[in-house]
Amino acid sequence: MEREKTIIDTLEWGKEISNREEKEKVADKIASMVTDNDIIGIGSGSTAYLALLKIAERIRNERLHIRAIPTSQEIKMTCAKLGIPLTSLLEHKPNWTFDGADEIDFNHNMIKGRGGAMFKEKLLISSSPRTFIIADSSKMVSKLGSRFPVPVEIFPDALIHVDQALRSLSPVEIKLRMAQGKDGPVITENGNLILDVRFDNIPDNLENAIKSITGVIESGLFMHYEVQILSSEKL
Repeated sequence: MEREKTIIDTLEWGKEISNREEKEKVADKIASMVTDNDIIGIGSGSTAYLALLKIAERIRNERLHIRAIPTSQEIKMTCAKLGIPLTSLLEHKPNWTFDGADEIDFNHNMIKGRGGAMFKEKLLISSSPRTFIIADSSKMVSKLGSRFPVPVEIFPDALIHVDQALRSLSPVEIKLRMAQGKDGPVITENGNLILDVRFDNIPDNLENAIKSITGVIESGLFMHYEVQILSSEKL
């Protein structure tokens, strides 16, 4: 019996995808790496979305059996739309993970979290034996933090405490991230708030220093993680 169509089938990516041609090349590479019975961790962002479209095409054409562990609601719904079975870290460990980034320096340190999913992204990367970071040329920087602030996910009641504690780390600016599609602040999928914290310099210990503050759930700093960068320039 054919599945009845639902609102999931009408979903599209919410905004225009920048640098689409470059991202399509990286998406093709990711899709080519999929093998039968893979458990794949899937990060957030537009390149991950494009990769899922390519993976779904291979599933249909080659009758592959895979399961996905998504990091965000939009990726979870995209998998549902494309017919890609889901699982979780409670049930399976990923064979490999792919994800995007907002900034990547020459040492493969990253800033992530513009989409607000850094907690689940970091958990998945930490749980995966191999992680591929998909990036176009616009994501590469010579100095981390030169384009974007560091997102910090915090428990709502800890807002004042975390703000005061962060100031001891000499930030240039701290802003509560406000929503664009609704009134008030952005609420993460975990029910938390996000502070965007800009620094002039990001030392090696900053990720640990931020995480040690009571009330911080996670930060968007990814320092010294074992990842492989897949850039369109290298394909």
